Amino acid sequence: MPGDGIGPEIIAEGVKVIEAVADKNNFKIDWVTYNNGADKYLKTGELITEETLKEIKQTCKAIYLGALGDPRCKPGILEKGILLKTRFYFDQYVNLRPIKLLGGVDCPLKGKGPKDINFTVIRENTEDFYVGIGNRAKIGKSKQELEVIRDLYKVKFNLDIENTDEIAYQIGVMSKQGAQRVIKYGFELAKKEKVETAYFVDKANVLSDIYGFWRENVEIIAKQYPKIKHEFMFVDAITMWFVKNPEWFKVVITPNMFGDIITDLGAMIQGGLGLAPGGNINPEGISMFEPIHGSAPKYKGMNIADPLATIWAGAMMLDEIGQPKSAEIIVKAIESVLKEGKVRTKDLGGKNTTSEMGDAVVKKL
Repeated sequence: MPGDGIGPEIIAEGVKVIEAVADKNNFKIDWVTYNNGADKYLKTGELITEETLKEIKQTCKAIYLGALGDPRCKPGILEKGILLKTRFYFDQYVNLRPIKLLGGVDCPLKGKGPKDINFTVIRENTEDFYVGIGNRAKIGKSKQELEVIRDLYKVKFNLDIENTDEIAYQIGVMSKQGAQRVIKYGFELAKKEKVETAYFVDKANVLSDIYGFWRENVEIIAKQYPKIKHEFMFVDAITMWFVKNPEWFKVVITPNMFGDIITDLGAMIQGGLGLAPGGNINPEGISMFEPIHGSAPKYKGMNIADPLATIWAGAMMLDEIGQPKSAEIIVKAIESVLKEGKVRTKDLGGKNTTSEMGDAVVKKL
């Protein structure tokens, strides 16, 4: 799904690299293109349909997404109507973000290098304040009904509102199953990587109901992993320690909203948004992989965007669908290009094009 803005350009480079590694390691990728995005929406009024999602579910192993967002559309309409809808439809309950500073990349943190910044953030991806329910109410009395429908549960809120000023509100929802499965995923990653301490993020000192519930479920799952310590950190504190002592962290597990915030900070300490890949994971189903940056519409068609985050996201996709060796080779090729420093896009202080960067990674493969 190439998407909007620079999406088609960066996806083209990702596909180019994946085809090269597939040829090298003797497997084949069959691509199916779905042009869901701003152009289609503005022409037809259609975002992503149930029929399209059903077809993907029946025929595909993974989704490779460029970027979504267009100034011609109302803010959030594409993200909510395509990105979030796809995440929820396929129950991609883990957002996986490697925060890894590669050799050859400048870090904005004084004295920190690749050995200091190498951890993974696991963000719950379908609940919290991103369930997308809320509303406004004018002065006076009103009744409103809101609902959340998931494979795990169905929740309805019937609200009687009486207010003396116009208000807006947003409701966060966290379920026991939803919390426990992502917490377990985090502990499993810590176990796989032989990590001593897994860090869990919240703001339980203020939002005590929803994040106190999060802590209770961490404690429950932690009993299954007696060899791994678990440490709670408030979101404001962990942003401070990401900057001061990033070397402390190897595995960080967080609810949805805070994960959205701290992974952008992680992107900057690993060298910038152009180097930050992400995966929306359903370990038992179809996962979706994308760069975490936006569609940068002002650079559309200029062939200057950095495709490395998208290429790295493609490596994550290969790892998820059973080609870990190829995934590793791609990341090593990216790092080799960066260390060599001959090819650099604008965001890295260079003058090379999007396609030249893709070609350089293919050459290293």
